[in-house]
Amino acid sequence: MVLDWAERRSGDLNQTVTIPQEAFVGTLENNIGFQPGDNITLRDLLYAALVQSDNIAAYTLAYQVGSKIESLVPGDTKHTPVDPFVAQMNALAKQLKMDRTRFVNPHGVDYKVKPLPYSTAEDMARLTRYAMNKASFRFYVSQREREISFNRAGKQMRSLVRTTNDLLGQNGIDGVKTGQTARAGECVVLSANREAEIIKEGESAQIFPRHLIVVVLGSTDRFGDGERLVRQGWQAYDQWAAAGRLVDPKRRL
Repeated sequence: MVLDWAERRSGDLNQTVTIPQEAFVGTLENNIGFQPGDNITLRDLLYAALVQSDNIAAYTLAYQVGSKIESLVPGDTKHTPVDPFVAQMNALAKQLKMDRTRFVNPHGVDYKVKPLPYSTAEDMARLTRYAMNKASFRFYVSQREREISFNRAGKQMRSLVRTTNDLLGQNGIDGVKTGQTARAGECVVLSANREAEIIKEGESAQIFPRHLIVVVLGSTDRFGDGERLVRQGWQAYDQWAAAGRLVDPKRRL
């Protein structure tokens, strides 16, 4: 949503924003060590959220961008800047035909949250396909680590954020994102790529991109399950390609 806003509304990701007190509500982890009132750029918040899965960064992004986008929440009172952002998240889900998804906050935390958020593996795959079509998103989720900086009462602070995706860089895996709550279990969404296959036919040639998306939800070993599914996915792809790349028109994609 933040990248869409930046592209469509000429939003500046280098602008400095303030982390609000509300970003810490319900968040049990603060590995970066943010404090309310810290000043940081939207770009560094994106690194914190997408590389190290930081919930405070995710909330702050929604809070700051939500205050700038047109509200989709009925009425003019009793809503926070995060509400229109989440409404946009659900509008995008509807656009992508994610029919079994409900977002209620920017980070997916479901502890003492009503109504509860939910989704499915298929819906997460649809969202991943949409997001990975953006070069900027692909860049963020492919980073193993990144140094970010923020200002606290005039003092410049620095932090090295590291990816939470243990499979990044293995077997063509170039993203995407981890997640975990008590209800959802261990989750990971993986994107894997191989070099495009070129098949020459006389003087012409056909180019076949090779991409996989793997979604693991409710696991007790997300990286083990993810690695096995990526391996099985490539095996299935190779068998499909060898059989002529036939597509069943009745099969739901």
